[in-house]
Amino acid sequence: MSLQQKVLAGSEKIKPVLKKIVPRKILSGVKNKMLDHQLKAMITKGKAPFDRKAYPDGINLIGLVRAEMGLGQSCRLLAAMIEHTKYPLSLYDFKLGSKLLRSEDHSYDRKISQELKYNVNLIHINPDEMKLLYTRLNPEEWDKRYNIAFWLWELEEIPESWKQYFPLLDEIWTPSEFISRSLRKVTDIPVRTIPYCVKAPVKDKYSRSYFGLPEDQFLFLAMYDSNSTRERKNPMGVIRAFKNAFKPEDTKVGLVLKVNNAREEDMKLLHQMMEGYPNVYYITETMSKVQVNSLIKTADVFVSLHRAEGFGLVMAEAMLNGTPVIATNWSSNTEFMDEDIACMVDYDFIKLEKDCPPYKAGAVWADPNTETAAAYMRKLYDDPDFYHQKAEAAKTSIRQKLSMEQAVTLIEKRMEEIYD
Repeated sequence: MSLQQKVLAGSEKIKPVLKKIVPRKILSGVKNKMLDHQLKAMITKGKAPFDRKAYPDGINLIGLVRAEMGLGQSCRLLAAMIEHTKYPLSLYDFKLGSKLLRSEDHSYDRKISQELKYNVNLIHINPDEMKLLYTRLNPEEWDKRYNIAFWLWELEEIPESWKQYFPLLDEIWTPSEFISRSLRKVTDIPVRTIPYCVKAPVKDKYSRSYFGLPEDQFLFLAMYDSNSTRERKNPMGVIRAFKNAFKPEDTKVGLVLKVNNAREEDMKLLHQMMEGYPNVYYITETMSKVQVNSLIKTADVFVSLHRAEGFGLVMAEAMLNGTPVIATNWSSNTEFMDEDIACMVDYDFIKLEKDCPPYKAGAVWADPNTETAAAYMRKLYDDPDFYHQKAEAAKTSIRQKLSMEQAVTLIEKRMEEIYD
């Protein structure tokens, strides 16, 4: 461990004390400077080129293995995909350190190790956290290995800050061509598209009554995690569409809002927007993935009026379980869904007027048409034939497009190319 790493590790241990006596902004600034210094030192030193014989063949998957959020779930999906290949797998659980983030999914504990056993590092974390990862691992753990970043992003323009990490990478994978195309514009590093496979197991015991939901209402469901940016997930658009489609006295329908890592300001806004509607149900408990899948299946329709998506995993999971989806017709989700199998909502492009971290002012994303979404809500409620056609077509399509077999083939083919 370098001197810089020892200092950073020590500062983390005394962080609770420092917070009481030093302003948070100053602490954050000092830490970022130390991380920048460490990263520059690593880039200046350079890494030893890939040497297949230096370590055994296989993949060290580095990510939020236990985190109960979208990035954690997609990391576990990637682990499942690799487990089905012919290559051995080891997992390194990267922790963000936030007390707001639950990390209690232990489904892959058997594979977790502090040792990077194999000759390929596959790094499935947000690029913004790459500096922190570089300080936690010894510089030698990058040497002689083939280092692949698996990155997600929601917009067409890649952040300038990502470019500083390119010198320590050999390759980048993404789950969609939407992201891959954007990355290829700014780097000569190989960029490959490896879509996630989709699995969405459910249990019958997690029924509507389990979630405290009515049995006799046609329920629309919207979900988001406060850690994934409310403005991007746009539950406000879903609420506007629902209110456009149905009046408060339409008690045969209902709206379910599932909010993970709910913040007080989020819940206050949602309650204000739904004032006067008795048929809205809020769920804020953190659930296991099987419970979430089951909740989606118990709903009649899943609605995502997102402004941008890096993949759209929950939409794919809903479709796989036979829940029709209303979704914005832009960004990565359009690679596995279209008008034949889902209700695709038209949009206009709008610019962000101010920073919305991690998105900068001036960036462009979609503004879905809530009137179109409302019309689809009415159509799915009023027309059973239309409803069942979407449900069955989606189920069939997702099984074909996002299968485990496809994922395994893509990973094995690329690994063989790397080793050759």
